[in-house]
Amino acid sequence: MKSFVKFLLYSFILIFSYLYSFTLNAKTGTVTGLDIPRFVSLKSNEANLRIGPSINYPIEIKYIKKNLPIEVVEEFDVWRKVKDYENNIGWLHKSLIKGDRYVLTKRTDYIDKKIYNRPDGKLIGIVQQNNILKLKKCLLDWCYVFTKDLKGWILKNDIWGVYNKEIYNKSFIQPLINQYWKLLNFINLI
Repeated sequence: MKSFVKFLLYSFILIFSYLYSFTLNAKTGTVTGLDIPRFVSLKSNEANLRIGPSINYPIEIKYIKKNLPIEVVEEFDVWRKVKDYENNIGWLHKSLIKGDRYVLTKRTDYIDKKIYNRPDGKLIGIVQQNNILKLKKCLLDWCYVFTKDLKGWILKNDIWGVYNKEIYNKSFIQPLINQYWKLLNFINLI
């Protein structure tokens, strides 16, 4: 019993130190106190990306897609300097963005992206490139996403709007769920 308690204590310390070191490396915004960089999404179907933090600056790009994921890289007053999936950088007013997480399927060699029932599971659907998907959670290599017609797991490499090492909305029982999936995959191989 003592060894189990020690194991839990060491595991907790290891996890806490990893999370603490990650937060030390993160920069925070001077206005909001939130992490910089961070992913957000567009609030409406019309958003003007400007070359500077004021309505007096010219519009560089007009976005016409609600929920498009963008990355906040800097803050100034009510303006957020953002980067999109094509590496366009400019300023958006804070009223044009929301904290809801969405991702965009990457455009790579015109190959549609596959959705699975679980990580390394059965193929349940295909999503075309440049589609916006609602992000529910991410593990190390996989993200759980959904649209109005489909929900499942997609490889993190196939989407834009999450960081490579980002773990998002992970349940504390996720390791048990992972073992269950591995067992199911093993049974399917037999």
